Amino acid sequence: MSAKRLVKILVLSFALVNVAMAAQSSADIEKGIGDQVYCMCGGCVTSLNTCPMQFCEVKEGMHSIIRADLEQGKTEPEILQDLVNRYGEKVLAAPPARGFNLAAWLLPGVGLLIGLFLAITVVRRWRRPAAEAAAPAGAPPVDENILSAVEEEMKKYAD
Repeated sequence: MSAKRLVKILVLSFALVNVAMAAQSSADIEKGIGDQVYCMCGGCVTSLNTCPMQFCEVKEGMHSIIRADLEQGKTEPEILQDLVNRYGEKVLAAPPARGFNLAAWLLPGVGLLIGLFLAITVVRRWRRPAAEAAAPAGAPPVDENILSAVEEEMKKYAD
């Protein structure tokens, strides 16, 4: 085998490997985008990759858009923006963290902190000694004469 032939085989092999890697990375990008957007068929509320409709034309159309954008050399954010331009922000599985949508990202954490604060407050009150809880602070002392008079009256009615 001549050296020229060996070089041609190596160059052809590298070219085939690069084409295969590019095709695989496009498939990975398409799958990643499909996980980030909803299928807009209206029959399901799932991501594009998990749409259970067997012959969903919308799903196939959205995949075609993604593939066409990948062939044009667009990046993943550009393809997502293209889908947002076509279907609106409702196509995104996770709302962008800006504007009013920022509340969707912050409220779960705020709710968790408020719930934790309430739980700690309730547990502290439950753990307080019973005597401290029964006798309110600052209550006037009971007069012993009145207490003995009440006990005598109760004995009269008990007999």
